[in-house]
Amino acid sequence: MSCIPHTVTDGATPDGTYTRILNTPTEIVFEIARALSAIAFLSYGIVCLVGPRMEAEFKRYGLARFRRLIGALECLGAVGLVVGHFNRPVLVLAAAGLMLTMLMAIATRIRIGDSLVQTLPAIVLLVLNALVLGFAVVNS
Repeated sequence: MSCIPHTVTDGATPDGTYTRILNTPTEIVFEIARALSAIAFLSYGIVCLVGPRMEAEFKRYGLARFRRLIGALECLGAVGLVVGHFNRPVLVLAAAGLMLTMLMAIATRIRIGDSLVQTLPAIVLLVLNALVLGFAVVNS
């Protein structure tokens, strides 16, 4: 049995803290999905904000004027996944927002005729955030 200490501040006690031990496979999968998603979105968001390659990609998507906004939203979503470790409502909002972002990304990829392989990262990130959101809502 895994015993990973984890402190969360979501109002469980009068001072707003409690210690929870992650000891089920579901909890471990949830934390891994949350961490992977946060890392992926922070990385991709930064590349969207400053990467010259992304300028061409967003032109190809027909969304050049939204590149910086999307990058900023992805960075904020990643921060929300991290802050959500301590505040469940923030986690729910971040995961839902990133899911919406990936739904729009998938729709854009389909609209411009990209292959399944090109669309797969958005699908994987959608699924990761669905897992995070589902676990966060069920275990609130």
